[in-house]
Order: sequence, then structure tokens, then C-alpha cells
Amino acid sequence: MQEADIKFLEDSFKKYYFEHFDLIRVPERTFEREFGYQKFNSGMTRHISIKDDKELHLLFMQNIPSDVYCSNAYYSFPNLPMNEKDWKEADLIFDIDAKDLNLSCRENHTVSICNECKQVSKISEHCLKCNSTKIEKKSLPCKNCIDSSKTEVSKLSEILIDDLAIDQENIHVYFSGNEGFHVYVHGSQFQQIGSRERSELADYIMFNGIIPETFGMKKFKPNRSSFPDFNEKGWRGRFSKQVFSSKSKRSKIISELLVNGYSSFQKTLDNVSENIGVKIDPNVTMDIHRIFRLPGSINSKSGLRDIRIVEGTHGDSPQRAIGSLARPTVARTPLTNAPSTTGRRQIARTRRVNVLIAVRAYRPNGPTGNSPVRQGGETVTLR
Repeated sequence: MQEADIKFLEDSFKKYYFEHFDLIRVPERTFEREFGYQKFNSGMTRHISIKDDKELHLLFMQNIPSDVYCSNAYYSFPNLPMNEKDWKEADLIFDIDAKDLNLSCRENHTVSICNECKQVSKISEHCLKCNSTKIEKKSLPCKNCIDSSKTEVSKLSEILIDDLAIDQENIHVYFSGNEGFHVYVHGSQFQQIGSRERSELADYIMFNGIIPETFGMKKFKPNRSSFPDFNEKGWRGRFSKQVFSSKSKRSKIISELLVNGYSSFQKTLDNVSENIGVKIDPNVTMDIHRIFRLPGSINSKSGLRDIRIVEGTHGDSPQRAIGSLARPTVARTPLTNAPSTTGRRQIARTRRVNVLIAVRAYRPNGPTGNSPVRQGGETVTLR
């Protein structure tokens, strides 16, 4: 990036944050979180401790970051190296991004940019001008991208509330400022579970590890009484509603499934899994040391703010809030014509911590309607 471009961006970002710092969402328990930032054309700076909003504002003014991040984890010593921070707990965070949804529209608004000669072309694995393979793909989401992401957020919110018994007031949905949404869960019974257990939760939410036996189908001598009832919770209940569609059709459809056999049932299961599972990034959910874009800050890739969806509508469920949007409620900054940063975030890989809380829910045959989760000596039922 040219020096003049960097100067323009830094001046614009500084002016924006000076005049609009009130739009930054200062997180709760600020002093227990790790902060980090990235400057234009430079790497990531991490392990920063911030006491309050005044210190956060000072960080913006002194460093003029292109992007600012904050941990979902709480530490005793957030400014120390990772192995010395003394991890306490972490909010659950889910990342839903249009690029992960296998949408056909993506081809129409994705381009390849050569990092060698800066040639821009349609999607390609090598530069059509200099033949370099150092290609970076850029995309601007269309309405279909956002609408498809919203659908996934609604499905996720339903599972969090109905299956995991999370209070809807503790679920906050943010537009990422780019191509999707971040879903934050604060103050839940899952705050202190580790990476392994969060991976189990991600599997459950994504509908991973499904087998016919979980839903009552067996290779030999299947019994219709083993099939899920229409009002069951969890995976079995979602399968029941998806396949039977109504209580009155349940008996007839079970008879058809039994006649068609095990292999046919597996195909049915594969077909409905797309509608039952949620397309989240499991690596984000299981990472208990990751830092995330600070809500209210600018995403330098797009010039848009990371903003909470339907702020001020306390009491609305996440499904209702998301469903009511024709398109995401995002505020464009004065930087919409600014070039995006070429720097890449260099985030350290998460360390796997020793797991003190054993969660082996939904195994070995996948989750049932009321699978217990061991947490800190207590049993939490996933309903």
C-alpha cells in the first residue's frame, strides 16, 4: 500500500473514532479481557490490557488501528503471554459467514487479485497477466448472501434457546462488517467449558455425527416405537418435525420409512441434515483464546462497522430481530471509498488446555433429546 494511501486511511480512521467513539461497544469486565489491534500494512499487536473506556479511546487515538479486537475470554492477567494469563472463562461465540454457505451467487461477485502485479480478474487460481499463483480472493456480499446468513442465524438462535436453555437476553447478534454475523452468548452455563466441550457443542449445532440409529432406524428388526415423537426436543425432535411435518402424518411416514429400509433412511437423513444443522465455523467456537472484532469498530476490509442487530429492541427474540430485517442494519462510515488493508491478521493458534469438565454429550450415537452435560460437578441437561 502506498504511503499516501496509508496516510489518508489513518487520518480518516482517527477522525471517525474521535467523533464517533460513542458507537464503540465497550465490553463488560473490560479489565479482564485481552485486546489487540492491527495497523495498516503491519502485523497484529496482542496481549494488551485495557482498564476502561478512557484507555480504550486512548488506544484508538495513539495507534490509529485499521482493526481492533477483543477476547471472548476473561483472564486474571490479560497482558501477560498466553500461558501466564490464568484463563477464567469465555463467552460462547459463533461465526456465520456467507463464504462458508456454498452459495451459487458467489461466483458473480468474487474476484481474484494478484499480489504480484495487482491484476484484477474473475475467479482464477493464477494471475492471467503474470501467471503468479499468489492470488487473493475478494468478494462483496449480495442480498442473497446476507439473507442466507440470516437464515443460519435464526436456526442457531432457535437451537441455543430451545435445546441449550440459553436465555434469549444473553444472545447478541452482530453484523460482522463484512460477509456475515457473529453471535455472542454471555453469562450462560457454558462459560467455563473448554475447547473440547465447545467442539462437542459445535458438532451438535452443525448436526454432525448423525446415524440412523439415533432416530430409531436399525439395520435389523427396526421398531416403529423407537422413532421420535413429534414433540421431542433436540436432534430427534427437529428430525421429526422436518420429516413428518405434522403429528397426523407421523404414523404413515414411519411405515414408509420401515418399508424402504436402512439405506433409504440414510439418504433421507442426509437430505434433511441441510435444514437441521447450522453452518457455523467450528474452529471459532472451540477457540477459547481467540480475539474478535470489537463491536462498533470498523472492518477495514469493507469500511463498515461491526454493529449489533436491532439495537434498542430489548425483549425481541434473536429470531424475530433477524427475521424482521430486509437487509442488515449497518452504518456506513465515511470510509466507503477507502482501499482495504493488505495486511493479514496473524493470530496465534489456540493452545489446547487441560479439560477439567468432561462433556461427552451426544456420543457415541449422536445427541438425544435430553443429553446430560457435565459441568463443574453439576449436570446440565440439553433440552
